[in-house]
Amino acid sequence: MRVAVVDPRSIKDNPDKSRRTKSSPQADALMVATIKAVGIVVPPIVFAESNGGNGLVIDNGHRRRDGAIAAGLSEIEVLVIEAANDNGGMRNLVENLARENLNPVDLWRAIERLVAENWTEEAIALALALPVRQVRKLRLLANVLPAMLDQMALGDMPNEQQLRFIAAASLEEQGEVWKANKPKRGETAHWPYIASALNKRRMFARDASFGDDLAAAYGIEWAEDLFAPGNEDNRYTTNVEAYLGAQHEWMTNNLPKRGAIVEVNTYGEPELPKKAEKVYTKPQKSDHTAMYLDRTGKVQTVHYRMPDEKKKAKAKAGKDASGAVAGADEVIVTKPRPDVTQDGYKIIGDFRTDALREALGRAPIEDDTLMALLILAFAGANVNVQSPSSNGMYGTNRFNRHAAMLLDENGKLDFDVDTLRVAARSALIDTLSCRRGHTSSGVVARIAGDAIGADSFIANMATEAFVECLSRPALESSCAAASVLPGKRVRETRAALVEHYKEGVFVHPAARFAPELGELSYLLKARDLAMGESEGDGDGDSTAEAAPEVIDADAAQADGDTPAEETVIEEETAYSIAAE
Repeated sequence: MRVAVVDPRSIKDNPDKSRRTKSSPQADALMVATIKAVGIVVPPIVFAESNGGNGLVIDNGHRRRDGAIAAGLSEIEVLVIEAANDNGGMRNLVENLARENLNPVDLWRAIERLVAENWTEEAIALALALPVRQVRKLRLLANVLPAMLDQMALGDMPNEQQLRFIAAASLEEQGEVWKANKPKRGETAHWPYIASALNKRRMFARDASFGDDLAAAYGIEWAEDLFAPGNEDNRYTTNVEAYLGAQHEWMTNNLPKRGAIVEVNTYGEPELPKKAEKVYTKPQKSDHTAMYLDRTGKVQTVHYRMPDEKKKAKAKAGKDASGAVAGADEVIVTKPRPDVTQDGYKIIGDFRTDALREALGRAPIEDDTLMALLILAFAGANVNVQSPSSNGMYGTNRFNRHAAMLLDENGKLDFDVDTLRVAARSALIDTLSCRRGHTSSGVVARIAGDAIGADSFIANMATEAFVECLSRPALESSCAAASVLPGKRVRETRAALVEHYKEGVFVHPAARFAPELGELSYLLKARDLAMGESEGDGDGDSTAEAAPEVIDADAAQADGDTPAEETVIEEETAYSIAAE
């Protein structure tokens, strides 16, 4: 073996090289950048041509040769060895198989060693073809508790979001949490619990309305979030009380005429005065302004309008042409109370969901039905499938624990039918919901419940909380069905119904899972389109045509209307309900 200095352009490719797949442009750019910054660290290995020529052939180091040419080097050092009988094929294969990427923890520690040797962050970034911000982030991670780094070096890595919370905490805080959650030998760490214990609420400078003067007055010191995107202001503080105090003082100092600072309800919406009408168009001079802090601590402004008391009184006492007060003999027709109130349907949603989960866990379900339910569940309105990049390179979601049941210790699919059934049922339990709000699966959950007989799992609904939600006709109808004599007063009838079912099970008809045909119109329309496509008849955009225009009775209880009175909801209203 000898060292020679040659022109990289004179070195020939090895026709028997093992790696034939082209590397990525990013990897090639990194190679060129490192060669320009520090040169070729390990010289390529070459051997003389075996056909009597004077040229040199690469044994391994094709990318280093190409990177030197791209970097504009006219000479490089190479190691010349004796040619092998197989043209170096075995050596080349072994070298590529044995190569392993640098462990992230080792990369963090290596950067720290370079800094100790007086390398600047800018020089390291240039040599590694990385943004300076990325180098700073790696340096921050190198200061993670050494015991945690040792665990990560074993390949047990938290995801980027978890690392973000861990690295932002002090070593003392990390030590306390790690002591309480340290895994046993051979086990993985509970990174979600560790990150959650170290996580502190952050208030960002980009959401602050106050300036540096109020920040200084309240003792707010900004820290930079090195894990966030670099194209925005990522300064934050964990001094939540001071941040909110500065925001509140700013609102007080900048309150407009006819303005007021209001609180927010449990949904994060501003609590406007009674009878106030929110203004969505350009406000008038007579309109009022409400300022409030949303859940992120950001100042929000809404405009609202109060009813004109003079016009209201004049309309109430309006006179006819003869001067007599109008409407004196008119019969006031009140809107009938629906059979079940909004709160009643919320309770129904809870009963249905509990029964559905009980049925999914215990009821006999055929395998083909189970697969159909899985497909059905992922059509639910509460299911959101994200791309892998949305959670960073260590992305995760709530279904990981079910998928993990189907893997062996090497991450290969390895399961039996019984395990698959348990995982499928667990995934369905986590997915299907009849509860109202953003977690609702919509009508598909009711279809699933009807298919597996979840009606028989509904608990006794003869409770004071639910029967108070029934109208008098609905209450008396329920009593008649159970041969219960109604009382003279509504509360007596309620008490009689509750007492009758004290040892039994009462299920209101509105709580049954089977949906009305009208509630299935958008699904049936989608079914017809799918059937048409399977027969070659579809030539349009089926996705657009099958957009749901009808929602189930649960979501149709707007303004106290019954399902029969208002099943079809305009698209804009449907979106507003889904946004709840």
